[in-house]
Amino acid sequence: MIAALALAAVALVVLSLRSPELPVFPPSPILDADADRGGGNSSGAQLLTVDASDPQSWRHIDLERGTVVEAPGPDGWDLAFRRFEVRVNGGAGGQAGAGVLALGDVALDSVRSVPASGYVGMSARGRDTTHALLDEWYSYSFTSHVLRPAARVYAVRTARGLHAALEFVSYYCPGAQPGCVTVRYRFVDPSES
Repeated sequence: MIAALALAAVALVVLSLRSPELPVFPPSPILDADADRGGGNSSGAQLLTVDASDPQSWRHIDLERGTVVEAPGPDGWDLAFRRFEVRVNGGAGGQAGAGVLALGDVALDSVRSVPASGYVGMSARGRDTTHALLDEWYSYSFTSHVLRPAARVYAVRTARGLHAALEFVSYYCPGAQPGCVTVRYRFVDPSES
């Protein structure tokens, strides 16, 4: 009996030390905030990876152009990342109605439309640097120290009034280094229902 317990304990330790299989993505190219808006607004799903590994700097993305942008203007970005923290351009000074809604545990490709209103921008409640609705976009394992995206899809109303369905895909850069947030999204029409 004692031998069996010892063997089980050793097996658990070995399994916890094993490197988990993690989806990794290289960072997407960065465009200047003044660059032409390319064909990012398409109906197909797009993948965008942000190197947000610097704990001191926010990295901004423009969903319409499908890129990370440096030094964006007030409406030149939609989401911003710093490690696992997320901001939404839609709070004070943002476009009225811009923000995010949780759509729940649905498949991104099944989302045909999103609500036209009710989006939540940044607020002073909760942590002051992040969007409270997106604070739980991931789950973290204290045994493996791995961050995994939750099975959730969000609706985003961008700073310029477009609507997108978005899901988080990964948090790892090549070499299983943390801090590369990868999102998959596609633009959809708003519905009044």
